[in-house]
Amino acid sequence: MQAIIDKLNENLKVVYRQALDADKKLDELQQQGHGKFTALFTKDAGFGFEAKRFKPYVLDVAADVDELSKSEQLDEERLKRAVFKIQQLLQLLSTFK
Repeated sequence: MQAIIDKLNENLKVVYRQALDADKKLDELQQQGHGKFTALFTKDAGFGFEAKRFKPYVLDVAADVDELSKSEQLDEERLKRAVFKIQQLLQLLSTFK
């Protein structure tokens, strides 16, 4: 189980760095009058909220991974949700570049 948590954390570090760069770019675009949207993800992306920047989504997944690391048994549903969210983030970040 620890190997899974470690791998998730590795992926989160990559996503976090990319998210900070993307958020900076989004800030620049918004200052130029672009980026008129209400959320980066739709409701079916697995997140229970909407945000205009990547960082809140990354922090949401980090909280999921933290909960996974604290549990005695591997919660497969929570793991699936965390992996799905990371996939959604990576996919959108790669499209954003």
